[in-house]
Amino acid sequence: MSNRWLVLTLLFLIRTAMAFQFGTVGALGPIVGQTFQVDAAGVGLLVGLYLAPGLIFALPGGAIGRYLGDKRAVLTGLTLMTLGGLISAFGTTWEEQLVGRVLAGGGGVVLNVLMSKMVTDWFDGREIATAMALFVNSWPAGIGIALLVQPHAANSGGVTGAFALTAVFAAIGFASLLLLYRQPKVTTGPAGGLLYGKTLACILLAGGMWGLFNASFAMIFAFGPILLTGRGWEIASASSATSIAVWLSALSVPIGGIVADWSKRPNLVIVIGLVFTAVAMAALPRASSMLSALVVAGLISGLPVGAIMALPARVLAPPNRALGMGLFFTVFYVFVFLGPPIAGALIDKTGWDGAAMDFGAFMLIIAAILLWVFERLAVSVESDEQS
Repeated sequence: MSNRWLVLTLLFLIRTAMAFQFGTVGALGPIVGQTFQVDAAGVGLLVGLYLAPGLIFALPGGAIGRYLGDKRAVLTGLTLMTLGGLISAFGTTWEEQLVGRVLAGGGGVVLNVLMSKMVTDWFDGREIATAMALFVNSWPAGIGIALLVQPHAANSGGVTGAFALTAVFAAIGFASLLLLYRQPKVTTGPAGGLLYGKTLACILLAGGMWGLFNASFAMIFAFGPILLTGRGWEIASASSATSIAVWLSALSVPIGGIVADWSKRPNLVIVIGLVFTAVAMAALPRASSMLSALVVAGLISGLPVGAIMALPARVLAPPNRALGMGLFFTVFYVFVFLGPPIAGALIDKTGWDGAAMDFGAFMLIIAAILLWVFERLAVSVESDEQS
């Protein structure tokens, strides 16, 4: 496999398997709660635990890939995803579910960090923005598939069958990468460079924005089915309806990137996407037609993705890029890990299943404020570099 677009397709499909595994708990939220006798906070914890290993492994992720090689490191990650999926499938206790989720999530962290680097290696100096936008879209695609497929899989095979399906997809990804992927010819220099001062602050702010955005988006697919089933929907219909927002978001991601590049006003695209998505999320539990609110949220929520992901490049030089992106993803994982269990606890405390959507809207507004701070610091960093 030497064509970079075929490589991108392969990596997209493998990361889709990761997103499918991550989105499975949200798609089966009510069933998981009933099977293991846990409340909404417990379901939220299980959602967030998949991303918890990123708190430890995201920062040294580049070093792990350098030591093992990108391909072997990702194969290791897929092995962990397969084992974790099997433990979740055949584990009968809540503790086993937690262990399986963390193990699978650890493998997912390796994929998330290193496969981003692999895409960069293949498209460096070429269509990197387009490639990254398409690659990032594997996340909503996998979650959308989980929302559509997993309720039916659970109806026929229980949670065992649904979780086993995530292990099967991870195993297929392992075989595909092993047989088809090869390393590109790239020139790499020694890693180095430190982050300090305004540059460090910018990376923390950018990672916070990306984390808040993704944690907010998780409210839709993690608690959307719970919200809809509370209104009398069947679980399969509720998950399918929630998947509409996810699929529409996947369509809007490349549109947002194109508009940001064409207009040369990426910050405006970010603000519009964040604010209007916040309004749609706040309206969701209050709307007479929740389906319409889901459609609006989906159409808007993907717009800021590309522009947010491009923020670190404004302040990171090549010597500190690996360290900077590791820190960026570490902050991201903090927010996406904490978001779902906090939202679940809010539902349990208030007794209102719309609390998660309000919490998501709040996080998006905070992300817009962080962008305001980032822009002022980034301008200063760019000015210092020019001088």
